[in-house]
Amino acid sequence: MKLKLNHLKAEKTWHQLHKESLDFGQRLADSVASGMGSWRFIIIQTIIVALWMILNAVAYIYHWDPYPYILLNLLFSTQAAYAAPIIMMAQNRQNERDRAQADADYRTNCDAKEEIEALTKKLNSIEVDKLDRILELLEKMEKNK
Repeated sequence: MKLKLNHLKAEKTWHQLHKESLDFGQRLADSVASGMGSWRFIIIQTIIVALWMILNAVAYIYHWDPYPYILLNLLFSTQAAYAAPIIMMAQNRQNERDRAQADADYRTNCDAKEEIEALTKKLNSIEVDKLDRILELLEKMEKNK
């Protein structure tokens, strides 16, 4: 049993195998989606938008994007056009990871079930052997009386 446990430690998990199988574009999409779905991104973007609006409102000579901030809206539209497919790619990979994890869990549960069934059979055979020996001892005791 000890050899088997040591062997299990050396194997890579499904998560490690999946992570190693990703190419550069997939890893990039995952990191971009992760970054865009964070409070850090929202706070930084809010600060940039606020600065954009303040600088355009108080600019003395040159308003590069005066109210209604058409250039800012164009930047948001471009950001959304690229962000949506990147986030969808990351979600698709998350679904793949979930399926891989469910499959690995299922295989692990099947292996555990087989082990438990084998142990149960072994314990039952030990109990039967014990009972047989007890019966033999009782029979010997009765013959000796």
